[in-house]
Amino acid sequence: MPKPTEGTYPEYFGNYIKLVPEDNISDALINQQPLIDNFFNSISEEKAGYAYAEGKWTLKELLQHVIDTERIFNYRLLAIARGEKQSLPGFEENEYAAASEANKRSWSNMVEEFKAVRKASSYLFSSLTEDALQKSGSANERPVTAEALCFIIIGHVYHHVKIIKERYLND
Repeated sequence: MPKPTEGTYPEYFGNYIKLVPEDNISDALINQQPLIDNFFNSISEEKAGYAYAEGKWTLKELLQHVIDTERIFNYRLLAIARGEKQSLPGFEENEYAAASEANKRSWSNMVEEFKAVRKASSYLFSSLTEDALQKSGSANERPVTAEALCFIIIGHVYHHVKIIKERYLND
């Protein structure tokens, strides 16, 4: 299946979708798994508390954001694939990060949680039929298809790994 076309997702998510090299969501999940298994484990507990500038998230807060967002997008995916007609709510990422208390957690526990969330994502993705993936709904008052959400979830991780490499580990 080719990547979702413009108009099947909010424009600002196009940058995430472009980061996914595969056209097939199953291949994208499989190919991203080593990154999830290895990259996040390579970051030390000490480094996980680092923020690259005043007012920016620590790595723990960033990873918690990735986990929270994957859960929220999976809910959107499930709801739309099941035919939900109401617009699904948005969320304020900075408020979620502040309320997460991520800096009180251990990095290794958070990495394991992310792996568990991704495993759940994989099960959800594989349970959906082609018809379900083509369903369209609304999230945060913007149209989006179930298929597009799958690619957005994968691309969101690539987006944040890029930020981590450029801004957190580049010193």
